[in-house]
Amino acid sequence: MASDGSVIATGHWHPPGSSRALAARLEGEGRQLAVLLTDDGGELAASGNLADLAISDRVGRIPRRIGFADGSLFETPDNDAVDAWLATHRANRSGWIHGLEKFHPRLIGFVLAVIVLAGLIYRYAVPALVEVAIVLTPPVATEMMSSGTLSSLDKAVFSPSSLPENEQADIRTRFEAITAHSVRGVDGYTLNFRSGGFIGPNAFALPDGTLVITDELIELADGDTEMVLGVLAHEIGHVERNHSLRQIYRAAGTAALIMLIAGDIGTAGEDILTNGAALLSLSYSRAAESEADRISVELMSKAGHDPAAIGRFFAVLEKKLGSSGDTSMLSTHPGTPERRKAIDDYATEIGKSRAGE
Repeated sequence: MASDGSVIATGHWHPPGSSRALAARLEGEGRQLAVLLTDDGGELAASGNLADLAISDRVGRIPRRIGFADGSLFETPDNDAVDAWLATHRANRSGWIHGLEKFHPRLIGFVLAVIVLAGLIYRYAVPALVEVAIVLTPPVATEMMSSGTLSSLDKAVFSPSSLPENEQADIRTRFEAITAHSVRGVDGYTLNFRSGGFIGPNAFALPDGTLVITDELIELADGDTEMVLGVLAHEIGHVERNHSLRQIYRAAGTAALIMLIAGDIGTAGEDILTNGAALLSLSYSRAAESEADRISVELMSKAGHDPAAIGRFFAVLEKKLGSSGDTSMLSTHPGTPERRKAIDDYATEIGKSRAGE
């Protein structure tokens, strides 16, 4: 601790209205502070009483600034020395931010409270806000999301379909017959054919009703159009229940929560909304998949097709690709035996219901 009349700290003195930095030392005598230049034989540069000085609060290791009445500043990195001198004169300027930076046992409780709060927000607030966002999302927004995603995928992943035009036309005609029984109707969906590239056999739906199916998936069906239609009806189910839009908003809400706790994480929100790869990586929950399965069964039944076709297709996928098909549809639409049984049971139930009408 510096005593009265001794050197408190060394640093630099900035003359009034100047950016010059002159080597200097800070001395104290009673409540009086003085700045003496180091290179000019100890010439007095500034002085003042503690009551008239502007001393910055301590924030971590940021250099302290002492402002004098004439507008000059003394700056020093020796925060401990300044704090020690201020303590002798009962003038605490350590700052509440610096106090928070020090470890205290109560910080453990604070951290736990933040974790619990974040968990509650993620569990209850984010889902609620997601539902509100879905209701308030205008059609033009989903169209922009979908257009940007498909454009990105066309540039980075997909190539034009090599499926014969007559086969495309046949699948599209049957697909439109199924959409006629959906909530959105025929005009609510657009079917696109693509060569899947490295993602292989796959089909997915974008928020505005744009559906994409790859040549590789159709090839796996080996001419069984019913199974292809079952897959497309399944994707209609995802659109009908806003599953992809819900996943996008949930991911965006999670990113916002992370940013709230950890600070800026860059352009994560923008990437989530515009990057096609990010959208495809958002696998649906088991509940969402089950819901889409049931809608596939219902739509296929209403259109006069095999209601259990989607389950049969998953069985074909597993048989031909095995459980290690990481780049296939299996990675985002796992076809477990329990799931296929649920599809078959529901198809039987639907069939009995229709037979009794």
